[in-house]
Amino acid sequence: MGKARAIGARTKPPGAPAGAGVPRTKPNPNPFEVKVNRQKFQVLGRKMRHDVGMPGVSRARAIQKRNRTLLREYREREKSNVFRDRRLGEHSSSMSPEEKMARRFALEQQRQHEKKNIYNLNEDEELTHYGQSLADIEKHHDIVDSDSDAEDRGALSAELTAAHFGGGGPQRTSQQPGQEGERPRSRKELIEELITKSKQEKRERQAQREDTLELTEKLDRDWREVQSLLARKAPKPQDGDRVERPQPDAYDVMVRELGFEMKAQPSNRMKTEEELAKEEQARLQRLEAERVRRMLGQDAGEDTRRPTHVSVDDLHDGFVLDQDDRRPLTYRDGRMDVQQELSGEAGDGVQAEEEEGQDSSEEDAEDSGGSDGHSDLECEEEEEEAECEEEEQEGEQPEQEQRRRQTPSGQATGGGRDAREAAGAELPYTFEAPESSEDLKALLAGRSAEQQLLVVERIQKCHHPSLAEGNKAKLEKLFGFLLEHVGDLAADDPPDLGVVDKLVVPLYHLCQMFPGAASESVRFVLRNAMHEMEAAVEAKGRAAFPGLDVLVYLKIAGMLFPTSDFWHPVVTPALVCMSQLLTKCPVLSLRDAVKGLFVCCTFLDYVALSQRLVPELLNFLLGILYVATPNKPGQGYTLVHPFRPLGRNSELLVVSDEDDTATWQRKSLSLRWAGGQTAQTGTEANHTRLSCLAVCLALVKRCVLLYGALPAFHEVARPLRALLTQHLADPRHPPELQELCRSTLADMDAQGRRYRPLVCEKSKPVPLKLFTPRLVKVLEFGKKQGSSKEEQERKRLVHKHRREFKGAVREIRKDNQFLARMQLSEIMERDAERKRKVKQLFNSLAEQEGEWKALKRKKFKK
Repeated sequence: MGKARAIGARTKPPGAPAGAGVPRTKPNPNPFEVKVNRQKFQVLGRKMRHDVGMPGVSRARAIQKRNRTLLREYREREKSNVFRDRRLGEHSSSMSPEEKMARRFALEQQRQHEKKNIYNLNEDEELTHYGQSLADIEKHHDIVDSDSDAEDRGALSAELTAAHFGGGGPQRTSQQPGQEGERPRSRKELIEELITKSKQEKRERQAQREDTLELTEKLDRDWREVQSLLARKAPKPQDGDRVERPQPDAYDVMVRELGFEMKAQPSNRMKTEEELAKEEQARLQRLEAERVRRMLGQDAGEDTRRPTHVSVDDLHDGFVLDQDDRRPLTYRDGRMDVQQELSGEAGDGVQAEEEEGQDSSEEDAEDSGGSDGHSDLECEEEEEEAECEEEEQEGEQPEQEQRRRQTPSGQATGGGRDAREAAGAELPYTFEAPESSEDLKALLAGRSAEQQLLVVERIQKCHHPSLAEGNKAKLEKLFGFLLEHVGDLAADDPPDLGVVDKLVVPLYHLCQMFPGAASESVRFVLRNAMHEMEAAVEAKGRAAFPGLDVLVYLKIAGMLFPTSDFWHPVVTPALVCMSQLLTKCPVLSLRDAVKGLFVCCTFLDYVALSQRLVPELLNFLLGILYVATPNKPGQGYTLVHPFRPLGRNSELLVVSDEDDTATWQRKSLSLRWAGGQTAQTGTEANHTRLSCLAVCLALVKRCVLLYGALPAFHEVARPLRALLTQHLADPRHPPELQELCRSTLADMDAQGRRYRPLVCEKSKPVPLKLFTPRLVKVLEFGKKQGSSKEEQERKRLVHKHRREFKGAVREIRKDNQFLARMQLSEIMERDAERKRKVKQLFNSLAEQEGEWKALKRKKFKK
């Protein structure tokens, strides 16, 4: 080390600064600031530009560059120390100095004429009033004379102003050329002269005003004379010389129509479901309370306390007298008479009329009972009001029964008993929610279909979920009880299908309110039916068709839930159940045929929208057509389970009696043959067989229209076509059935073939395996495979643009951070300067306070 220093000292020239003799070399970088970009693997011939990076050095250079550029712009952002000559044409070499002067003068004149304020719209307009400028009037040059009554009021004269407001100085009067030798007049003479002039001017103005009034009256008289001449009526035109009036314009007609058009009225706010439920519950409770009062006979006593006549001057203060002793006036034969008693009162009123009739004269009795009395009018008015009230109540609630009218005073007192009996027989308006199916059956027992529907609706309205907390569970149970009641009605002998049809409406409403509970109830019913059928199949190998209650449940399930879904938790099990019924249940009797056709109708209702192909349905219809024909060898069809080509039931629907065939009429097939155990006569059985065949043909026609768009329709319908041809050839069938067969075959023929035969796909022959090497192009690194040169250039430009964009965003972010640091440093410097000044002020104040206290102590010591 010592030798190195000595050598350095010898080589250094005398007087040179330190380090001048040492050659400048690149300082060794800080190893902590060097970042080595390692590669996963080395590639020969690849040049790496950024294998070693120095982020610290790069950051320092970026900061220095921003200090030279961005920071300088930031500090000089509010400075404008550059003078620019913005005169018109100064930098234009094509304009001469005269042209420049002329242009500048024109521009200056234009600027002077422009509005100074763009919001002052009346700046350049001079507003006048009777020919005088409003600006001059506002200057108050025209002083109104308070002593003058004339219309032409002017300002005070200069002499008067000088005399009264001159300030007491010497008066300067203008002398005319001929009055140079006259003496100046005194102040008193000038005032008298001014008074004389003012009175003269006042008289002149009064005379001018009178002349103006006279001229105005004269003009009015002349105008009246001219107007009387102009007001002469023109002669009426003759029939041949009628003048057609001009038709009004279409626009004027439309304007008049729009003027008389009714304006839109504001509508009331629509009530929510909770508000409607509360109002309905309150209405039902009020009606039930009124029914109970009528049943107990409490309305009669209240009606007697209600006045039958309301005066015009009545203030409706609520005062009701115990006895209405008012006697309205009546007129008979032009004479005023006082009626002794009001008609329409019960009991006491009749007795009072009888007592007064004994004391009064015969004429008074006739007048009181006459038809012209005011009491009869009152009775008629009361009856009309009662009828109006009944009509309103019937409009609000159609199912509410009409109330009994009030009995007249002449009837016996037994009317109250009749009213109580009618109220007792009337259907209640409020019901408790049933806790079990027996309670629901007790409520609905012995009632008609309409009454049962009313009971269920009122239970639903009185226990709306928004009215109480536990009402939701009650209504969910009500759906299950109602579903069970519907099944019991369908299982009766004979089935009460009319009531079932009515009760589907509340079932639908409850299902819409609680779909989860409704689906559970319906699935429970269907699950039980399926378990029973599976048990029968395991025990006997076959199962019988279920009762009408299960069939009604299947029909109701399709009405309550959507049937067009690909999968549904209720409809899908119902479809499986119906498929099992059509395949596992053989047709052993006429009742089974009716049930199977009902299942087919329900099946078609299910798949009407989704158009699903149901093979079980087509097979069952094929079997029904087969059992309706005599056993003859046929071709083109094959029977499968549950039908057999030969056996006891192979000709179940064949009708051999020609008389029964002639008397048969086509009508809907009644379900009473499917649900009841009623024995049928021979004629009824034959008519039922023909009706089953007619229903089967109608279902086949529906299937043709439903599945006609399928590619395999003709193959699917070939067995049905063969059987329909046999039925059409049978002369024993009625004409209606033959016509139905003929129309079904025509519909089948009308369906076109919508498929093409299968053809092998054309493909290139597979070449033999060769042993020549396959040449594969080796692409350069970085190039995308399978792209042309233009595509590669486009991708390169896109990549470059994306990289430049990211770099620009990065630089903008760093510039913003740099400016934020500069602003923060400025704020900190200002805060430090403020703190320093505040501290200095506190120090000076402390020194002043110390000096003042020292001076005070010194004075105290003295």
